[in-house]
Amino acid sequence: MSALAVAVLLCLVSAVCYAGAAIAQERVAATSPGGGYAPLRRPGWWGAVALTCLGAGLHVVALAYGPLSLVQPLGALTIVFALPMAALCARRPVGAAGRRGALLATVGLAGLLSLTGTPHGDTLAGAERPLLAVVALAAVALAALAARRLRHPGARGVLLAAAAGAAFGMASVFTKAVAEDWTTRGADIPALLPGLGAIAALALAGMLLSQSSYRGAGLAAPLATVTVVNPVVAAAIGVAELGEVFRYGATGALLAAVAGAVAATGVVTLTVQDAKRPPDAPALPHARQPDRDLVRAGADPDPR
Repeated sequence: MSALAVAVLLCLVSAVCYAGAAIAQERVAATSPGGGYAPLRRPGWWGAVALTCLGAGLHVVALAYGPLSLVQPLGALTIVFALPMAALCARRPVGAAGRRGALLATVGLAGLLSLTGTPHGDTLAGAERPLLAVVALAAVALAALAARRLRHPGARGVLLAAAAGAAFGMASVFTKAVAEDWTTRGADIPALLPGLGAIAALALAGMLLSQSSYRGAGLAAPLATVTVVNPVVAAAIGVAELGEVFRYGATGALLAAVAGAVAATGVVTLTVQDAKRPPDAPALPHARQPDRDLVRAGADPDPR
């Protein structure tokens, strides 16, 4: 099997892991009682953490076998896998709007990343890293605080997911910087500790925010938002700090703007779809719904 085929296979398995983690997170969010720490007491949440770690590990290994221009767009397959997996496991139909939104978000993201030029091999300057980490964590915290003021569950979930995607994207930037220090500059472990600390803080913030984003917002819109924002933030840092440019000059930049608009349209479509979902629709496959006829008659739907 060629190295390229190995990279594609690893990306596919990684996307399935991420999709499974997202479904598990949404299930925990929908069934956990109120309280910010309630999901931490659920085995399903820790299963989602394990799947996320496995997906991240496979993604890193895939980068060793295949080019970034191939591996990163394949990460968009997470949402493509997640919706049919949720429909199969939770018996929740995706619907035409969900399929259309997922397709738009995936195509737009893949187009945007496919236009990113070849990396120059640059890395973040040592003096820039602490400032960038502080700014990133502060921006994520502000977004999380702003989301708590929103009353609409869908809008709140999308904003939390955007903050999670930004945290994951910045974690990827620091991961690349640490990997460059280790492989090309021969840095020792103590010198890598600040970067590893930033990665841990950003990844933990992203995990907790993504979990919160699913509460009341469904699966599709938060997952699509994370899937889009994550690589967009990483690409923006690459352009601004690492000297990376879009392919084909001004034409490529214009096409990238169009691809970004397509991805944003997909996210909006998924958000509208979730907002139109009936409030009494079962969110989970085995969620026990009370018998409406008994409720209307005033009887106890569960005599136990």
